[in-house]
Amino acid sequence: MKIIVVGAAGDIGKAACNELGQRHEIITVGRSGGDFQLDATDLRAIKALYETVGRFDAVVSCAGDATFAPLAEMDQDAFMVGLRQKVMGQVNLVLAGLNVIADGGSFTLTSGVLDRDPIRMGTNAATANGALAGFVKSAAIEMTRGVRLNVVSPGLLDVSVPRYGAWFHGHKPVPSHEVGLAYAKCVEGALTGQVVIVA
Repeated sequence: MKIIVVGAAGDIGKAACNELGQRHEIITVGRSGGDFQLDATDLRAIKALYETVGRFDAVVSCAGDATFAPLAEMDQDAFMVGLRQKVMGQVNLVLAGLNVIADGGSFTLTSGVLDRDPIRMGTNAATANGALAGFVKSAAIEMTRGVRLNVVSPGLLDVSVPRYGAWFHGHKPVPSHEVGLAYAKCVEGALTGQVVIVA
């Protein structure tokens, strides 16, 4: 399969690429690196990317920022970061690809643990994660041509602990390899409309 991985350079993206790259052709996409560069909030840019890549079988999205700050310090602009980047950036990948992905293809998005197991300063990310779960469950029933849609919801990756562990006291880190397997399950398996939890 030809698989487009958006956010391939991040910890989660690397886990997905390491697993899927053993068996498939990976096209890496990032904001500033990879085979192609992309602003996923720009629907026209995504359509142009898909046209350039040509036929593809799957899209894996491991991208999307959110604002981490105390709720009392949040304003609408800060809150929109997660909604615009993490939610709409990933939704756009699906909307732009619905009619061009190969028959029987799949979209796999990424949310995270915070809507299930919240932390202080994580409200924006938690809201984005919940929105992605709702989108996937609902949109999956309207997919045509056998196209599938899922979202992987991992806990804090083991390799991410040095950077983010101080925010996640008491959380059990998840092995990167197991996160990679979740993407393989979504891309190579038969699931659709599912939130695949890695905890």
